[in-house]
Amino acid sequence: MSDTTVEKKAEEPVVSPHPYNASGSRDEEVGTVNGVLHTDLRSRHMQMIAIGGAIGAGLFIGSGSALYKGGPAALVIGYIIVGVMLLFTMQALAELAVLYPVNGAFYTYVVRFVDPSWGFAMGWDYAIAWLTVLPFELIAAGITIEFWRPDLSVAIWVTVFLVILTLIQIFGVRGYGEVEFILSMIKIAACTGFIILGIVIDCGGVGSQGYIGAKYWYEPGAFKNGFNGFAGVFVVAAFAFGGTELVGLAAAESANPRKAIPMASKQVFFRIAFFYIINLFILGLILPNTDDRLANASGANSSYSPFVLAIQDAGISVLPSIFNAVITISVISVANSCTFGSTRTMQAMAERGMAPKFLSYVDKAGRPIWCVCVQLAFGLLGYLGVAQDGLDVFNWLLALSGLSYFFVWGSCCLAHIRFRLAWKAQGRDLREIPYRHPLGIWGSSIALGLNFVCLIATFYNALYPSPDATPDAATFFQAYLAAPIVIALYLFWKIWSGNWRMWVKLSDIDLNAGARPLEIEDEDEYIVKKTWGNLPMRMLRAFF
Repeated sequence: MSDTTVEKKAEEPVVSPHPYNASGSRDEEVGTVNGVLHTDLRSRHMQMIAIGGAIGAGLFIGSGSALYKGGPAALVIGYIIVGVMLLFTMQALAELAVLYPVNGAFYTYVVRFVDPSWGFAMGWDYAIAWLTVLPFELIAAGITIEFWRPDLSVAIWVTVFLVILTLIQIFGVRGYGEVEFILSMIKIAACTGFIILGIVIDCGGVGSQGYIGAKYWYEPGAFKNGFNGFAGVFVVAAFAFGGTELVGLAAAESANPRKAIPMASKQVFFRIAFFYIINLFILGLILPNTDDRLANASGANSSYSPFVLAIQDAGISVLPSIFNAVITISVISVANSCTFGSTRTMQAMAERGMAPKFLSYVDKAGRPIWCVCVQLAFGLLGYLGVAQDGLDVFNWLLALSGLSYFFVWGSCCLAHIRFRLAWKAQGRDLREIPYRHPLGIWGSSIALGLNFVCLIATFYNALYPSPDATPDAATFFQAYLAAPIVIALYLFWKIWSGNWRMWVKLSDIDLNAGARPLEIEDEDEYIVKKTWGNLPMRMLRAFF
């Protein structure tokens, strides 16, 4: 080893290699971490989970209904608002996940830094969301196949894709990571290709439409249906971005969380700016919001995907089938994420006594096997898609997850705020935190406020989906059913535990258990002086 290498290693802050109290640790907030989940996720897996993990039907299909309801400007602005909120949320989650790479991630953080009852509600709400989304994605995958073979029953493809997911589970978290890596690469290539194609279509380079430019932003217009249409975009955007938080959940199974998680969290910026905003902006340029076909762009109806429609309108005969294949792959990717999100959350809750004990079991291959069985059993609900009135029943099940992402993202921000307050109250140095949110507590406060705005907008849209609509109970609860479920779960654990305190006191929060802080030998050596000269570089490093 050279002298240069020795000198370089001496200059780097040291991270404690072992969590405090990791051996058999057990307390009310942290629970027992059995340590048998395998750390098989590499940096490349984490980055692809962040970049492509949530690129699915919400972008490729749901964006069409959002365009139809609100117009191109509302579509882009709505996704930007949710995207900024999620960017700040992921930075907060990254800070916590690097310092506390524990099983359960944000569920554990909410229990520990906010309140056990609210953590119980968030954990089960999140698990139920993924449990019910899986059969939806299986049905969605089957419906996308109807683009080519409408003569075959959806039940056939539900069976095929459920078997594929079962086989993936054999390989544990490494199988999940490799599948996501490959599928995300395909989705990223498709998004990039559509941006190029969309520019060509807009400039009149292909098809009989000629030069389009920004014509559709003037006629029929940039906005549609006033505030009702704008509010409706938030629901679609939340579903589209859902799954990004899985990066934090994967922290306990990452080989190097200190390096992988910040890098993956910063990738959210690229995905929001490039894969969502630019794609949706171009989509609004080449497809008018008055196209009645967009009214059917919901669920898994890939035949009415705005991306497919735009390609068809350009007169390109082969690409619609190729893009439909991409949508099928995207749906399978989200279904794969379902089996990870729900199983890790349920296993962590079982370890902390908030779920049946048998769910805490992890086999020698690092798989929470009983949680996987429960998730796959929920996949059998996919057969409701072929039953008479089965989709009506399933829509109500799916309504349980309608607002889950807003609640979870807001709770992540609240947990980060409470963590920072406790860190300050207990006299700890911020430089002990390996990765820090660029905007600190203010970034989480902004994101928390935006979550409230989105919840209010969704509430209004549930009451008045269109300007001339009147409140309807069935319509409202299909959009807002998750809210009373969360309240019921919160109150249940309050009654069950008998703990009626509103918050965990800042002085009672254990900041040591499971922590991997920096051990700074000479704290003055690591102070980066803030000057106008290094401002551009500091801003660049904050987000990239």
